[in-house]
Amino acid sequence: MDLMQPLPPAWGEKLRLALEFAATLAFALSGVIEAARKRLDAVGVCVVAFATAFGGGTLRDLLLDQRPFFWARHVEYLWGLLALCALAILFMRQRHLAPTERAILWPDALGLGLFTAVGVDLALALGQPMLVAVLMGVITSTFGGVIRDILCNEIPRALSDHRPYALCAFAGAWLHVLLQTLGLPPWLVLTVTVAATAGLRLLSVRRDWQVPGWRH
Repeated sequence: MDLMQPLPPAWGEKLRLALEFAATLAFALSGVIEAARKRLDAVGVCVVAFATAFGGGTLRDLLLDQRPFFWARHVEYLWGLLALCALAILFMRQRHLAPTERAILWPDALGLGLFTAVGVDLALALGQPMLVAVLMGVITSTFGGVIRDILCNEIPRALSDHRPYALCAFAGAWLHVLLQTLGLPPWLVLTVTVAATAGLRLLSVRRDWQVPGWRH
């Protein structure tokens, strides 16, 4: 039996879609917080949130030749994102919450883990080689944050803060491949991938692990 076959369509696809929806909302929330830190208006907040949530998955679909894009196939993602932006803006204004860089860490780490699992899983289901699937997981989970930081006039944190970010996604993606190769249930593979990737990112920040930078 080929262990790299697509997930059972009865519930494996639904599980993947649920995780992708959760990842979209998590990354959108990080975009809202970052846009609020930069004091953008409501339109700017929505633009940054949409770019953060959909950037990585859109690039993944382009590379895997998936049409229409995932957010066009599931229009409920768009409605959910619009609702999240409106509610987040109202809540933050009424509570007078001060958006901080640290506040972005939790939704960003959660989105990183979720999108890593979804990206790898989708690529494997399409019959892509393991290395390609791993790279799809990294692209899906990191590119949205890169676009977010660029729109907010920042050097992308994934490339500049010297803390493991893409490396966490890379490690989590390989873990996903390993667990699926071992024939574990799809729900367990996806859950462990999300927990391990997000946990590794949070631990790296807490322990202040550093990726070596370029020396002049």
